[in-house]
Amino acid sequence: MTGVALLLIVTSALIHASWNFLLKKSGGGAGLISASCLASLVVYAPAIAAVVWWQGYSPEPIHFLLMFTSGMIHTVYFLTLDRAYRSGGDLSIVYPLARATGPLITIVVAIVLLGERPGFFALAGAALIGVSAILLTGNPLAWRKNGSGKAAGFAILTGCIIALYTVCDKAAVAKWLVPPLIFDWGCNLFRSLVLIPYTEKRQPGATLKAWRERRGTILAIACLSPLSYIFVLWAMVFTPVSIVAPAREVSILFAAILGAHFLREGDLGRRLVAAAGMVLGIAGLTLG
Repeated sequence: MTGVALLLIVTSALIHASWNFLLKKSGGGAGLISASCLASLVVYAPAIAAVVWWQGYSPEPIHFLLMFTSGMIHTVYFLTLDRAYRSGGDLSIVYPLARATGPLITIVVAIVLLGERPGFFALAGAALIGVSAILLTGNPLAWRKNGSGKAAGFAILTGCIIALYTVCDKAAVAKWLVPPLIFDWGCNLFRSLVLIPYTEKRQPGATLKAWRERRGTILAIACLSPLSYIFVLWAMVFTPVSIVAPAREVSILFAAILGAHFLREGDLGRRLVAAAGMVLGIAGLTLG
């Protein structure tokens, strides 16, 4: 993995953990997710216009199909992740489970279907990151006692969805050469066209209510969520997805720190040991 790819992924990880922290802290809800998607369309519209003009981008029909497919998968991702947080799961349990499950599945798919062949150190690093992520969640046997069992189930389901959209999006930006910024915006457009009517049908007025009550959080998520994934898409243009997916797991470390410090979820010693494992895992990915 190149230094540029590593910088993009680490920066993305910090941003990604930050908006998840805001989502968990705010209490989430479909109205907030819908408002954030809509706000991000407006926020990033000038940048999209500039990229289209500068690059002379001319979309092909397959590009719209890829954006629609990814947008629908991301819709399920956002709703499932939000449900995991609202089911009572701590940030330090839900986030590591979701982020660790996705890359492990992605690596298998990349090797079997995409023909990628990561080296020994890369595979060892990915495995170490996965183990460290599970360590961050604590004792799985205690989840039922503290009411986190349901949240953990939704978190694992979220991880499966992450694997699905990661492989799809890799093909979009690397094989079909859709510019990352445009691809993410297009996905969000299709996602908003489905998510907002769905939300309003189930909870009339929820989107506007969320905007009135939590406007600052919505704007922050609207800016940070697309940006974090755009960096990942750029990295995937020139880096195998079997390397990018596990490298993103450094975001788990940032989420654990935020959960421990600001949400007072505790157990700092275990988190530090897991953090050390993640650092070594990232080193393996870089060497592999």
